[in-house]
Amino acid sequence: MQTDHKHLRELIAQLDVLQQDALKLEKKFAPAIKSVHPSFRTSARNLLHYLSLRQHDIRQLQANLSRLGLSSLGRSEGHVLASLQAVHLMLCHLLSCAPTKKPIPVSHAESLELLEKHTSELLGPRPPKRSTRIMVTFSADLAQDYELVKRMLLAGMDCARINCAHDNEQVWESMVKTIRKAEKETGQSCKILMDLMGPKLRTGTLTPGPALLPIRPIQNELGQLVSPAKVWLAPAGVESEVPTDASLPVAEAWVAQLQQGDKLRFKDTRGRKRSLTVVQRKEKGVIAHLFKTSYIGTGTELTISKKSALERSTKVGALPASVAPIYLRKDDLLILTKDEAPGEPALYDAEGHVAKPARISCTLPEVFGRVKEGQPILFDDGKIAGVILNASDEALLVKITEAKESGSRLLHDKGINLPESDLQLNGLSEQDLQHLAFVVKQADTVSLSFVNHPEMIEALHRELKRLKAPRRLGIILKIETKEGFRNLPHLLLTVMKNHPVGVMIARGDLAVECGWQRLAEVQEEILWITEAAHIPVVWATQVLESLAKKGRPSRAEITDAAMSQRADCVMLNKGPYVLRAVELLDDILQRMQEHQHKKTSMLRPLHVSELEMPGSNAANQAAQV
Repeated sequence: MQTDHKHLRELIAQLDVLQQDALKLEKKFAPAIKSVHPSFRTSARNLLHYLSLRQHDIRQLQANLSRLGLSSLGRSEGHVLASLQAVHLMLCHLLSCAPTKKPIPVSHAESLELLEKHTSELLGPRPPKRSTRIMVTFSADLAQDYELVKRMLLAGMDCARINCAHDNEQVWESMVKTIRKAEKETGQSCKILMDLMGPKLRTGTLTPGPALLPIRPIQNELGQLVSPAKVWLAPAGVESEVPTDASLPVAEAWVAQLQQGDKLRFKDTRGRKRSLTVVQRKEKGVIAHLFKTSYIGTGTELTISKKSALERSTKVGALPASVAPIYLRKDDLLILTKDEAPGEPALYDAEGHVAKPARISCTLPEVFGRVKEGQPILFDDGKIAGVILNASDEALLVKITEAKESGSRLLHDKGINLPESDLQLNGLSEQDLQHLAFVVKQADTVSLSFVNHPEMIEALHRELKRLKAPRRLGIILKIETKEGFRNLPHLLLTVMKNHPVGVMIARGDLAVECGWQRLAEVQEEILWITEAAHIPVVWATQVLESLAKKGRPSRAEITDAAMSQRADCVMLNKGPYVLRAVELLDDILQRMQEHQHKKTSMLRPLHVSELEMPGSNAANQAAQV
């Protein structure tokens, strides 16, 4: 018994150290706590307590506490001191000694209330049947499809995301008006988030190729037709009133004679026989369906099948030049340049040897001079990887280390990641500043992309103040770089000067930066740290992506969607089947919250647990089923 008492006193001593260190760290960061928004003071203190706790390796302590039937502190993120003191109290009872009571900043119940309050203020009211919100990324066509937006709201969409990296203010304003109209008609709340581009490195332009337009109908995973491609045929400069997949400029007199049901035959640039079927007549043009993939070029001849047509044939007018990709294989060389000259593929001599390596520019010339030899570089979401052989103020010589055996395509406007380089990109770009003036008038929340340092958040705060942004405007930090993840505690303490705020786990770039093998670990840590700060987190990138884009989810996507319930909001990307994705995600989230809340398993009765003795009538009926 004496040994047991000694063991209990050792456990109490360890808990005392954890509490003392937590309070020390709180005191050290007292100025930072004082500077945060009053709504976050308690949360900032708890965040520091959690960070202090995670500076210790308490795995053995956890095992010892579990053996005694006590809390192992594994779910203490939102209420650290309260959890430490509760366990301390129980150990004191076992020793029949008087516990030392200390004030705690937040209890278990208060932590849940704070997180829900902060979530509702940022992402809108809690839906009736689930706690996790659903966010949908908008595409330009949704701005014109009011009925679909209304149906998405009724199906469970709680927030809409507009990406400022695409389209323009006219399209964004149309999106906002459509959302607000649907909100008013349905009575459903929908917060609008607008995403600033941030300092994203991308590949520059490429040398123009032939004037060629590939048009592809939508097919499923088996190659079967799901939906024909919609093609707009009209005189040059006349735009379609409804979204289409492609536009072909044709002679005005020729298109004026077309009627619904007409078939237009042609040979594409590969010599394949193809046809278009006119399905709708508009004032200045027609919409036709294309059922097979076709490559149409400037001058492709279109012929009306019916012989009664006054003018049976016409030629497609001038199409924009296509882009010739750069093909890269393992061990190839690529020159990344500071100048903005169009990129071009490698040149080969008569014997097939490289005479001149492929080259392409970078959209952020300021990174040159901040990159070192031997550092890794990745392109297009990690599809192509390389190592920097030589770095100068004007160019980087890259050796490709990972690519498809047949060659990986590198196009313009593809992401570039330099995970080991200190690029010092801490300010807002000129484009971000221009977009922000629109965002503060139209959006409920602004999202800051590729945030790495607190200085970038401070710059945003200053600009919002200059623009006299409404106090209700929320801020979401997108964590998508290794540096941003490393600096997360400082980023949170800085952004908490604003209210409301949130964090988005942008898993696409984050996986590229941290490595696929670390993504699961990193996203877990972000979930824990944000919960300690009572800050809502958005689970983003490729959630039900196959369903949204192709109409059918993968098995792994279902598991991922179920896991996303641990976040406070889940983001879906755009796609032709996004409504079905919203409906399925809503169903999954409702089901999963009956089983899981954050890290805690919720043990409701399970039908599978209802056992019957073998040979009983109930058991026989179950076996037959």
